[in-house]
Amino acid sequence: LFQFIQVFVISNGVNTKYYANSPLKARSFKQTFYWTDVKNKLITQLSQFADIFLEPCHLSKMITKYVVLNESQKILMVLRPYQYYATEAIIERVKNTTDFGYIWHTTGSGKTLTSFKTAQILTNLPQVHKVVFVVDRKDLDYQTTKEFNAFSKGSIDGTNNTHTLVKQLAGSSKLIVTTIQKLNTAISKKRYLSKMESLQDKRVVFIFDECHRSQFGKTHEDIRKFFHGSQMFGFTGTPIFEDNAGSNEYGKRTTKMLFDKCLHRYVITDAIRDENVLKFSVEYIRTFKRKDLIQDIEVEAIDKAEVMDDPRRLNLITDYIIANHNRKTHNRQFTSILCVSGVPVLIDYYKMLLEKKQRGEHDLRLATVFSYRANEEDKEAQGYMPDDDFAEMGMAAEEQERYSSLHSRDELENFIREYNQEFGTNFTSKDSRSFYNYYNDIARRVKHQQVDVLVVVNMFLTGFDSKHLNTLYVDKNLKHHGLIQAYSRTNRILNELKSQGNIVCFRNLKAATDDAIALFSNVNAKEEIIIAPYEEYVQKFNEAFIRLLQIAPTVNSVNDLPSEEEELEFIRAFRELMRLRNVLVTFTEFTHDDLSMSEQAFEDYKSKYLDLHDKAKNHNQSEKVSILNDVDFELELIHRDEINVAYILRLLAKLKDAPEKDKARQKRAIIDLMAGDAQLRSKRELIEKFIQENLPLIPDSEEIPEAFESFWEVERLKAFEDMSAQEKLDKSKLEQVIGDYLFTEKKPLRDDVVSMMRQRPALKERATTAERITGKIMDYVETFISGFTAA
Repeated sequence: LFQFIQVFVISNGVNTKYYANSPLKARSFKQTFYWTDVKNKLITQLSQFADIFLEPCHLSKMITKYVVLNESQKILMVLRPYQYYATEAIIERVKNTTDFGYIWHTTGSGKTLTSFKTAQILTNLPQVHKVVFVVDRKDLDYQTTKEFNAFSKGSIDGTNNTHTLVKQLAGSSKLIVTTIQKLNTAISKKRYLSKMESLQDKRVVFIFDECHRSQFGKTHEDIRKFFHGSQMFGFTGTPIFEDNAGSNEYGKRTTKMLFDKCLHRYVITDAIRDENVLKFSVEYIRTFKRKDLIQDIEVEAIDKAEVMDDPRRLNLITDYIIANHNRKTHNRQFTSILCVSGVPVLIDYYKMLLEKKQRGEHDLRLATVFSYRANEEDKEAQGYMPDDDFAEMGMAAEEQERYSSLHSRDELENFIREYNQEFGTNFTSKDSRSFYNYYNDIARRVKHQQVDVLVVVNMFLTGFDSKHLNTLYVDKNLKHHGLIQAYSRTNRILNELKSQGNIVCFRNLKAATDDAIALFSNVNAKEEIIIAPYEEYVQKFNEAFIRLLQIAPTVNSVNDLPSEEEELEFIRAFRELMRLRNVLVTFTEFTHDDLSMSEQAFEDYKSKYLDLHDKAKNHNQSEKVSILNDVDFELELIHRDEINVAYILRLLAKLKDAPEKDKARQKRAIIDLMAGDAQLRSKRELIEKFIQENLPLIPDSEEIPEAFESFWEVERLKAFEDMSAQEKLDKSKLEQVIGDYLFTEKKPLRDDVVSMMRQRPALKERATTAERITGKIMDYVETFISGFTAA
């Protein structure tokens, strides 16, 4: 029955949250939300929450209007309170007025879902003729169409060109996504006017995404004049105020001037408090001093191009990135962007990185994209070339360059050729469609962690969302909304391992950072947005270690903890140590010598921590009630992707070829390594068996992978047969259930598990028996299938 429930409410009386009912594997405590009032003040007490959220009219509205089925992820999503208030504010304004308005929701807070829900509800209002969602770059046109259709399949058509847009505007389509460039072409070219004129007096609602950017020139004015009956709304994470407004022929234009009243605000401090985005860790790395170029010097407030672009300085920065990239990205479980001041400097950087890679100094996977020509008017407004020229809006503090030289294009073509060789693609800059596809391919690979360092000037610094991007290297002058937008590429919530967005500045941006934070939150918000300095985290770790020692003075004393209550205290204490260490290791200056706990002691206590995790897991399967069953062990803080089965096989080859005197030590090291990795622990016994029984019989270390694969397949089949026999399961149905679990990543349904049983248990025993078998299936997959990836 629980599968038919859309929204759950959980409370202990003092803290009350709600969440959408999603598959177990997709469910996370991070997707549970507090309700708030319209000014983002938390409502946590159950009685107050019940009065507001569980009021029948509100509850029915949440379920019928504000729950979204994400088609692509196959999960339910429910709007957060600030998304609800923003949507309601726009709907109320459309129903009762013809006034404009804008929504200020910080970058990374889920504006796409908010705007989708707003657009979807508006299309159902009888007084609204059409809803047009306007983005300012072709890549966002494609991305937004894809995301909207993920929320509701087939709900929206993209507009590949201006002709398609005009056809949709004149046709029956109620919801349209397009670029501002194509919209401008549609209303300004004579050949389209005959079809467009019928819309001039219609009630067309325009929703502008990222309305701090392209709506400040003649285009906005033309759209407004053409559609007499239109109503315009904007979404932005960084509004334009007097302080950060650029100038054009219309003078200084602010968001308020164009869109009137701010209908709802949810600023970065609100999002950090609600854990909807992460804090930033900002480091300033000095790259030169007056007399000589050396590595460890303070940032100087100098912007002379001949100094900043000196090859010796760029070489030091590339060496820094190579030396520290694994530290910043947790051994490449995350990706990064390097943004630089201009195309000539980008070319120098990229050549250096490629040359160092060819010399074997690193194996980072690289990509770059930039505009090689002046941003001329696109006559058909196809928008294939994403326009990164935002300088007039304060995106970059330095003067924007025009990249029209043949040299730049030739270099870009060479870089694309290197990219094609790396990834087996066939792109070129000589064809606009191919170049646009190249841009999209880079975006896709960054999102899937296939690119380690993406080098750009302005592209990807706004509007690009990737949860696996955690580091921004900055060698350009940023300010105001451009700075916040760029930094915010790194602060999307993902998991416990991603504890902050890392910003590494090779220029003195401290004052600019402080000013931007003051502008978009408040003057005193710096401590809420930027994490504490390294020394403070060292102190916190050492204090947490003292608390751990009070519970378990020695590693072996963990074995003697008298009850589960004491074990739970140990788990909480060590989990806090893991969280703090996870932040510490990303600092450039981190060394274990600064901590009062040695690295070996940490590993030893970690092994005991994992033992307790295994104990809780076994309790769960044996139907024992344990207070440890509901503990989140946050194993992502322990698991390391670089240590997988393929890595272990390389160690086994090394063990095979090792001198006899070293074999016992190397064998012990492999076993300890597996004990310290959350995923490999389930494979530990079998790998030990392979070492003991099979490894001595293999004549050549090169034959180990094949021998191991044969051994593993025999053990897998044996485990499958044992599970089938012990639980009296139909083998063919068991294979199907395992296959479905691997494909969908969803926990098997109880009915599917019961259908496999050759002997059905009594009704009262059915739930516990099905849960036990489900646990065995998941353990089987964890042991024999998960983790078999190439290193």
